[in-house]
Amino acid sequence: MAERVSEIQLIVGLGNPGAEYKDTRHNAGAWFIEALCQQYRLSLKIESKFNALLTKWTFGGKECKILIPNTYMNHSGQAVGSIAKYYQIPTEAILIAHDELDLAPGIARLKIDGGHGGHNGLRDIIHHLQNRAFHRLRLGIGHPGHKDEVSQYVLQRPIRTDEQKIRSSILGSLKILPQLMVGDWQNAMNHLHTLTN
Repeated sequence: MAERVSEIQLIVGLGNPGAEYKDTRHNAGAWFIEALCQQYRLSLKIESKFNALLTKWTFGGKECKILIPNTYMNHSGQAVGSIAKYYQIPTEAILIAHDELDLAPGIARLKIDGGHGGHNGLRDIIHHLQNRAFHRLRLGIGHPGHKDEVSQYVLQRPIRTDEQKIRSSILGSLKILPQLMVGDWQNAMNHLHTLTN
């Protein structure tokens, strides 16, 4: 029997605000939200009280919040924590889309729970939620090869072929959203792994 988990009530895409960061690897999570909004004709609006770009998406008669923090990456938890508290969204009903150094461009994977793996956005979200049991959509961006190069690497635009692969993995990830929204986690995971392999 397929594993059932919490239905998703909040989808967050991580990135840095501003034109200079818009096309960088670290903004892959924000790219996912932008693609989702384009596909479902949603419009993000600035919500200053949450430090975020926010919209709502109704799927299958249920409402889901769609969010990009409007803070720098290492303060992502401010927006996620405040909106989760305001709307009383449990941690288990949150999906965070983020760039993942440990996966090659073109690969996307789902994960529940776990540490931050050195990702400052995840680190701050865990800090603000005081809980790490949220869902993650890990969008592979590749690794520069040495840990000392990571900070510069994530703030650069990927080469064209890598960017195409990342954006392709985002489109593949959008295809499993209907399964994720109803908590059909195992089937969503299996489907994603065949779409972005």
